[in-house]
Amino acid sequence: MTSGGRIGISLAVCVSGLLYGGIVQGESESKVLPGDPARGKTLFVRNCAGCHGAAGGGDGYRLLGPDPANLTSPSTSRKSDAELLKTIHNGKPNMPAWKENLSESQSRDVLAYVRTLGK
Repeated sequence: MTSGGRIGISLAVCVSGLLYGGIVQGESESKVLPGDPARGKTLFVRNCAGCHGAAGGGDGYRLLGPDPANLTSPSTSRKSDAELLKTIHNGKPNMPAWKENLSESQSRDVLAYVRTLGK
């Protein structure tokens, strides 16, 4: 085999490895560890129900600006766990960021409970 052929094969193997590694890394980053819905319900009632409503329908306390999200809606169900966790952590215009008040585990628990609301 010529040196050009060896370089070509080496390059193909290297690129394949990088592509595979990127796919595997993307899969691991998009998955969120599961939470406990029972603990999440307790946290939800204490921290979220005031605005989102007891059943998560967005019918709680309203401020000036956007209404609280209806967590039972199909649009919420279609959002990824990572997207919803980002919202819990960073907040929205009328929603406080919870990253200082809830641990990562507690946030996953709330998310697990929210996932039960649309069913």
